[in-house]
Amino acid sequence: MSKLKTQPSGDSVEAFLNSIANAQRREDCFTVLELMREVTGEEPRMWGDAIVGFGQYHYKYASGREGDWFRVGFAPRKRNLTLYLNYGFDEPAELMERLGKYKTGAACLYVNKLQDVDLEVLRELIKRSAESTAAD
Repeated sequence: MSKLKTQPSGDSVEAFLNSIANAQRREDCFTVLELMREVTGEEPRMWGDAIVGFGQYHYKYASGREGDWFRVGFAPRKRNLTLYLNYGFDEPAELMERLGKYKTGAACLYVNKLQDVDLEVLRELIKRSAESTAAD
C-alpha cells in the first residue's frame, strides 16, 4: 500500500502564511487560521509544503486503503482559498444557501475572498467537519 505524499512537516505555519505575496489572500489566511484554531481547539501544523491542517484522524476505506489526515485545513492557492472540510456540502443545504459565493469539490470549499462568504456559516461548517472526524 502506498503512503500519502502529504504528511505533517515541522515547517512554520506563520512563516508560510507571511510568505503569501497577495495581501488580501494573506489576511484571509490569517483569519481562517484563527477561526479554525478557535473552532477545533487544535494548533495548526503544516502538511506538506502548502496546506495548514488542524488535528488529525485515521481513516480506513472499504477498499482497505487507510491513512492519517488533518480534521480541517486550508491552503492558499493562486486562484482561490481552498478549505478542506470533511463534511458533505450537500447535506446542510440551509447552510450552503446562506454561505455566499463559493464553489465546491470533493471535500473542498473554494472561495475567492472571505468577504464573499458569511463567516458565521463558515464557522458552523468548520465545526461540523471537525466533529465528523473527532478522535475515536
